[in-house]
Amino acid sequence: MPPIISITNLSKSYASGFHALKGVNLEIRRGEIFALLGPNGAGKTTLISTICGIVNATSGSVQVDGHDIRTDYRAARAMIGLVPQELTTDAFETVWATVSFSRGLFGKPASPAYIEKTLRDLSLWDKKDNKLITLSGGMKRRVLIAKALSHEPRILFLDEPSAGVDVELRRDMWELVRGLRATGVTIILTTHYIEEAEEMADRIGVISKGEIILVEDKVELMRKLGKKQLTLQLQGTLEQIPPELAAYQLELASGGSELIYTYDATQGERTGIIGLLKDLSQAGVVFKDLQTSQSSLEDIFVSLVGKKS
Repeated sequence: MPPIISITNLSKSYASGFHALKGVNLEIRRGEIFALLGPNGAGKTTLISTICGIVNATSGSVQVDGHDIRTDYRAARAMIGLVPQELTTDAFETVWATVSFSRGLFGKPASPAYIEKTLRDLSLWDKKDNKLITLSGGMKRRVLIAKALSHEPRILFLDEPSAGVDVELRRDMWELVRGLRATGVTIILTTHYIEEAEEMADRIGVISKGEIILVEDKVELMRKLGKKQLTLQLQGTLEQIPPELAAYQLELASGGSELIYTYDATQGERTGIIGLLKDLSQAGVVFKDLQTSQSSLEDIFVSLVGKKS
């Protein structure tokens, strides 16, 4: 099945000489949840804005379900719903009016039933007659999502959707995202809440300094780059690690009362641990407890961006 979004050699440079995007190549699969991670200034919002036709690329191309975002803008843009990072709303419009107006902008016929369902899904129904200026920041964020969904897009961009919102909205939003994905909508999100990407995404992309440095299935990424740690709580304390244990590259922690063994989760860790425990015994090191832990997606992200820097 062809990708729903295909980006080829996409670059964006500004008159100041700043290169926001550098030869980005990326394909988004139809019906997936794709999380784009990167530090501030990495190019996440510029990439989304270029795909949506808001920013003109310096070079390269973007195809949205076969439609070029430059030469066939209307058809490409009609497939996309965008929830921007900034809270920009028509302050003196009502919730119902602004969402209905957004639907009309895309040439869709009026559908009160669809607008009602969208507002109910976002817990906005009881606010439908309120003017936007009277709403809280979290409620305004819900309205932006409703506006993005008003024309029934097949692709939804969420640019830092959880920034500054309450736990309730975050929960409602992710329930909505799961429901949309179940109907075949493709979701692309940028987020600083890496645990959300870890929970929700099918694939992860990492962007740094305008370049895509990694795209991987989430499970495969965790398998390839995740590290496991074995922490041994010692019976006594050590001033230094015995020389005969040097091959394990152990780390002494907690004032000499713990030994930490880091190993690759994809390679014979079981054999390594068994050998370590045997060599600890021969070295006269006695432990009273042990526990294992695995790298989170945040650990992997920090490591990747650190290497790129």
